[in-house]
Amino acid sequence: MPVDNRMKRIGYIWLFLALSGTMLAGTTYSDSCKMSVTGNDTIYVAYLREVWVYPPMRFKNKRQEKFYWRTVRDVKKCLPYAKMITADMAYADAELAKLPDNKARRKWWRAYERKLFKKYEKDFRNMYPSQGMMLMKLMDRETDKTSYELIKQYKGKVAANFWQFIAKLFRNDLKEEYDASDKDRITERVINLVEAGQL
Repeated sequence: MPVDNRMKRIGYIWLFLALSGTMLAGTTYSDSCKMSVTGNDTIYVAYLREVWVYPPMRFKNKRQEKFYWRTVRDVKKCLPYAKMITADMAYADAELAKLPDNKARRKWWRAYERKLFKKYEKDFRNMYPSQGMMLMKLMDRETDKTSYELIKQYKGKVAANFWQFIAKLFRNDLKEEYDASDKDRITERVINLVEAGQL
C-alpha cells in the first residue's frame, strides 16, 4: 500500500477513535457536533465557529495604533456588561408589563434600580471614561436604542434631558447612534473578532 494511502487510513482511524471515544464517554452531540443517519450511512456533522477575515491593520502613526488597542481593551471590558444589562432590561420590561398601573410600575422599578445599582456600581466606578463611552455605544448596538432613549424609557424625559446636558459638558452626546458601517467600523471589527474568539 502506498505511503500516502496508509497515512490517510491512519488519519481516518484516529478520527473514528476520537469520535468513538466521545460517544463512549457519554457525551451527547450538542450544537457543535451532531450525527446524521441516512439509510445505512452515518455522517458526523461538526459546526465550526464563525471565522472573520479582515485585511491586516495598517497604522499610519502611533496615535492610530494606540486608538486601536484601546478599543480592543474597552470592547473586551464592556461587551459582557452590555449583554448583561440588555438581559436585565428584557427582564425588567417583562416584569413591568405584568403590573396593573403606573404606581405599581414605579414602585417595582425603584426597587429594581437599587438592585442594579448595587450589582454594577463597583465595576462601573473602576471604568475609564473611554469605557463608559464604549458601554453607551455597545448598549445602542445591543438594543438599537441610544442612551438618551433608554434613560427616557425608564426614567422619563426630564431625566434624559438632564443627563444629556451633563454629557454635553464633557463633549459627549447621549443621542449619538452606533454606526457600524462608518464611524464605528473599527469598533464593529473588534467586536466581531472578540465574539469569535479571534482577538
